[in-house]
Amino acid sequence: MSLATTPAAATAKPRRTELAAFLRARRARLTPEDVGMAPGLRRRTPGLRREEVAQLAGVGVTWYTWLEQGRPINASEQVLNAVARTLRLDPAERAHLFHLAGIRPTDLYEEACKAQPEVQSILDALNPLPAAISSARYDILRWNDAYQALFPGATLSEEGRRNSLWCTATVPDCCNAFVNRAEELPRMVAVLRAGYGRHVGEPLWEDFIRDLREASPDFAGLWAQQDVAAHSSRLKIFRHAAVGEVRMTATNLSVLGMPEARMVVYTPNDDASREAVAWLREHPGAAPVDHLH
Repeated sequence: MSLATTPAAATAKPRRTELAAFLRARRARLTPEDVGMAPGLRRRTPGLRREEVAQLAGVGVTWYTWLEQGRPINASEQVLNAVARTLRLDPAERAHLFHLAGIRPTDLYEEACKAQPEVQSILDALNPLPAAISSARYDILRWNDAYQALFPGATLSEEGRRNSLWCTATVPDCCNAFVNRAEELPRMVAVLRAGYGRHVGEPLWEDFIRDLREASPDFAGLWAQQDVAAHSSRLKIFRHAAVGEVRMTATNLSVLGMPEARMVVYTPNDDASREAVAWLREHPGAAPVDHLH
């Protein structure tokens, strides 16, 4: 297959065409007064001129002209950020700019995972069902009271590791909340691998995976297997020293406006598990384990 017929090559030209139109439209909505420049005379088109955008962004006029013409030129994250600031792009517009340019900014993932304040109200309304917002890297971003009562070790994690995969992979079996850890950990690692495919080379992801490989031989072995999986509803069996085993079905839900995050809701599988979660909510200080190392 020739380079011109590859899927990447087939989509590159339409993306550049869309990028050119987007930049022209964003430039047209700004006036010189918006950016602190004198209006000047004889403006034939609305908005800023190309040379003015280039000057304000600190890039060459020719380079910016080629970018706006949709030519196949290289654009770095630093330069695109300068263009985005000059054109007064909001977060959604900035993400769109980078996507059209074929570049993924290092902070886009973190922005996409920020839970909006109103999401907390939804989580709270789900009580007594344990629920949390989790990133594709298993970072626990927000949670409700029932979740904290069931998983205090995750929400109060030390060393800044408020991360369910980190807890599952590194906490010793005697203290681990998972009863069916041997079954679920490989699945979690495979789901992480699927998410990692969208973030290969990004420092935050690479650092997390390196640290977890060093901290957990189990994770390191599973990671080397290259297994990939998607999220699905799963039976999770947990243990808590105060109430014994708790059997829950974990359901993953998408959250609009947070494409890199998901809402995980845990539904009790039986009356005993439902009563256990209710008791834990009434006794939030109950220790999840009966011993200390």
